[in-house]
Amino acid sequence: MTATLTHDNVAAARRVSVPRAYRFELVKLVSQWRIRLLVLACWIAPALFVAAVSQQSTLPSDTLFGRWMHATGWAGTLVMLGFAGTWALPLLTSVVAGDVFASEDRLGTWRHLLVAVRSPRRIFAAKALASLTVILLLVAGLAASSMAGGIVAVGNQPLAGLDGHLLSPADAAGKVLLAWICVLAPTLALAAIGLLGSVTLGRSPMGLLLPALVALAMQLAQMMPLPVAVRLALPSYAFIAWNGLFTSPMQLGPLLIGIGVSLLWAVTATALAYVLFLRRDFTNPTYDGSGRRAVTAAGLPLGALVAVTVAVLASASGASGSGIEQDKVQRSVATAFAHLYRLQTEQLNRPAVTEAQLKATATCDKGSVKVAAEGPGNDWRCVVSWHLPGIDVVGTAIYQLDLTPDGRFMADGDGPKEVNGYFLVRTPTGDAPNPLWQFDGNVDLLATPKG
Repeated sequence: MTATLTHDNVAAARRVSVPRAYRFELVKLVSQWRIRLLVLACWIAPALFVAAVSQQSTLPSDTLFGRWMHATGWAGTLVMLGFAGTWALPLLTSVVAGDVFASEDRLGTWRHLLVAVRSPRRIFAAKALASLTVILLLVAGLAASSMAGGIVAVGNQPLAGLDGHLLSPADAAGKVLLAWICVLAPTLALAAIGLLGSVTLGRSPMGLLLPALVALAMQLAQMMPLPVAVRLALPSYAFIAWNGLFTSPMQLGPLLIGIGVSLLWAVTATALAYVLFLRRDFTNPTYDGSGRRAVTAAGLPLGALVAVTVAVLASASGASGSGIEQDKVQRSVATAFAHLYRLQTEQLNRPAVTEAQLKATATCDKGSVKVAAEGPGNDWRCVVSWHLPGIDVVGTAIYQLDLTPDGRFMADGDGPKEVNGYFLVRTPTGDAPNPLWQFDGNVDLLATPKG
C-alpha cells in the first residue's frame, strides 16, 4: 500500500492542471515591469488626456465625436475609443500576446517549463489565457479611465448621435459601454495573431511586431476605396463599425459582420498557433523560429480565410462597389440636418418644430453631372431643403461633404450664415458652436439605396 501511495503522489506531483499553470503564467506576466507600466498607464492616462482636451479651447473636430467634447463627458471616451482601435490596442496586443511564447525562447526556459508542466497542451492553454486576461485588463482600464475623465471634467450630459438625434445620458452610457465591448472582438483577433507570430517566429522581433504590422496594413486597406465586401472581410472593420450604434435606427449589419469576422480570425489564428506549437521540436535549444513556416503554415491559411469571407459576404449580402451611393448620402444628410435643426431651435429658444414638420430633404452630387454621385471623396456637395410651419418659403442650406471610404462624412456648412454658418450658441454647459455649422454622419454601406 505504501508503494501505491508513493506512486500516486509522484503522479499527482507531475500533473499540473491548467488553472495552476494559468496562475503561474499570469504571475510571470504581471511581474514584468513593462506590463505593470502598461496597466498603470491604461488606468490613469486616458482620464488625464480626456479631461485635459475637454478643457481646451480647440477641440479635435476632425476626430469622430471630438467636436462634442465640450458638451458631454461621453464624447471623450469615444474619441479615446477611436484612437485605441487605430494605435493603442494593436500595440498592447503586440507587447502582451506577441511575446508570451517568444520570451521563453530568449531566456532558454522551455526545458524547465516542460519538466514542471509536462504537457505542451496545458502550457499553450495557460499562456493563451494569461495573455488574454492581461489584455482584457488593459482594455477595461482604457474604457473605465476615459469614461471617468470625461464625466468628471465635463459632466453627464446628452450626446448627439451620428444622425443628429440626442441620446439621453443613460442611453449614451449604454451605447458607449457596448461600443467598448464590441471592439474586444477585433482585439482578440490581433491577440491571436500575436500568439501565432510568437509561436512561429520564436525570439525574432518580428513576432513581437506582427500584430501591430497586421493592424497597420488593415488600417491602410480601410483607407483605400475597396469594395465593401473586401472591407467587411477584414477584422479591422470592427474597430470602425461601432459607429452604427449611434444612429437611429442602429446600423447593426456591418457591426455584427465585423464582430463575426473578427471572432473567426481569432479562432483560426489560435488554432494555427496551437497546432504549430504542438509540432515544435523542444529538444533543439537553438530554435529561432522559421520565416518560411510562418508564411506557409500561418500566412496562407489566413489569406485563404480572407478570400472565402469576401466570397461569402459578396453573395450573402449582395453588397457591391463601395457601398456609398447618392440616395444613401442624401438620406443620411437630411436626417442629421433635421435632428440638429431641432437642437438649434431649442438652443435659440425658438418655437419647437418636429422632423415631420420640417420635411427635410437633400440633393447631393459630386460637383458635376459628368461625375457619378457615388463613392468616397471630398467633392460631395449637398443642398438641404426644409419647411417651417406657417411659412411658405422653402429654406435651403448648402454643405460641402468629405466622405471617407468607411462611410463616415463630415459636413461643413457653406451658407446661409444665419443657418449653418459659424456662430456661438449659449447652452447650459456654456457657449458652443452652432450645431448646424459642422457635423458628422455615417452612411450604412450595406443598406439598400431606397430602403
